[in-house]
Amino acid sequence: MASFNRVILMGNMTRDPELKYLPSNMAVCEFGLAVNHRWRDKDGNQKEDVCFVDCACFGRGGEVINQYMAKGRAILIEGRLKLDSWTGQDGQKRSKHSVVVENFQFVGGRGEGGGGGAPANRGPAENSAGGGYERRQQAAPAAPAQDYGDSPAPEEPSRDSSIPF
Repeated sequence: MASFNRVILMGNMTRDPELKYLPSNMAVCEFGLAVNHRWRDKDGNQKEDVCFVDCACFGRGGEVINQYMAKGRAILIEGRLKLDSWTGQDGQKRSKHSVVVENFQFVGGRGEGGGGGAPANRGPAENSAGGGYERRQQAAPAAPAQDYGDSPAPEEPSRDSSIPF
């Protein structure tokens, strides 16, 4: 049976990234992400829901996130969902989902309050040794990335038709 496990999220970091190293000397950067969902209820009242997600990025990508990101900054991540399970101190089995980040992009600029402040473009994708994860670090754009596949970019509507005179 075919399966598909892909997560794309954009949100703000809930805490400063925490960098650790595995015994194999591979970097692991863990951080929390808050993703907002806004909608209007049937009475027209604005509602907002926040989803908190734990994330981990391995290898050089994790080191880059740790170096340039901080609590409150915005980031776009792409990765896969992972189920972690363990036995607590009380003997109860516990589990939680987290996202293993495979690609990311800093969102916003240094002066925009929510931006990443990444260095200039770091070039094409790089693969980490031993982890098998593909990571692409790119420059901090002024706006979120719009490239999500091979489909052409949406055309901007003609401004002539909306001008009343």
